[in-house]
Amino acid sequence: MNRDKKCKLLIRSLHDRASYQQISAAEAGWNYLSFTARNLVHGEIWKGVTGENEYLFVLLGGNFSVKTPEGSWTSTGGRKDVFNGLPHAVYIPRESEFEITPEGNTLDIACGWCPGEKKFPVRFITPDDVMNMGIEYRGGDNASRQINSILPPGSACNRLVCVEVYTPSGNWSSFPSHKHDTRIVDFETGKVKEASLEEIYFYKIDKPQGFAIQKVYNDDRSLDEIGEPHNNDVMLIPEGYHPVIAGHGYNVYYLNFLAGSDQSLANTDDPDHKWIYGTWKGMDSRIPVVTPDMNK
Repeated sequence: MNRDKKCKLLIRSLHDRASYQQISAAEAGWNYLSFTARNLVHGEIWKGVTGENEYLFVLLGGNFSVKTPEGSWTSTGGRKDVFNGLPHAVYIPRESEFEITPEGNTLDIACGWCPGEKKFPVRFITPDDVMNMGIEYRGGDNASRQINSILPPGSACNRLVCVEVYTPSGNWSSFPSHKHDTRIVDFETGKVKEASLEEIYFYKIDKPQGFAIQKVYNDDRSLDEIGEPHNNDVMLIPEGYHPVIAGHGYNVYYLNFLAGSDQSLANTDDPDHKWIYGTWKGMDSRIPVVTPDMNK
């Protein structure tokens, strides 16, 4: 794991390796969430066994076939890259073998995993499924962004949650700031008001020299970090609030994997910034950034 010297939460990509991101829960210093992203070329096969973990593979670019004991699937109409269409994905439960194979010359694919106590069915997720689960245009003005649900709360899995977010050039995202580091339950309803979650932000930028800025901080500022992620970099969010700014001139994508106390996105806003809700005049005209007609 290639930690940045300026920000202990920023993990630089390993540009010279096929597996250009590989982060275990132990290396991150937490209990649940691990992550990898890798490039495969024609003829390569990614074989594995999930063991006690549940896995979610997300297509970043290209097409792929997946083979499991429960069946085989092939993405058709995959995206050239994350800025050209909606994702395919495959959820694979614990105690399962899998094989991932490129369909074409190259494949760019990410995978997040965490412990899973119960075995759920394999699920192959298509762009149509993503559309049906919901594409959300959140915020407004220069805090407008697009959120595509891949494995949202309520999915048939143990802990994993996954969404992808598009933030146009110069816009703020994950803002007003929120956190999800303390499990809080409403005593009357039993509803989880805030989950305790570990989170990974995996970045893609639409130009190679592009960047984002991400701040991670808690209420007493015992955690107060600022990172500058570039293409294929990761920011770890162990606790605290974590807003993002897309560098001017650069559209920013991030893939969020989360895992923790609940299969949930329940969070608490930074009280200093809650007033911003409701002040927006309208949605940025550059939203949506990606649409299903872009898929090849």
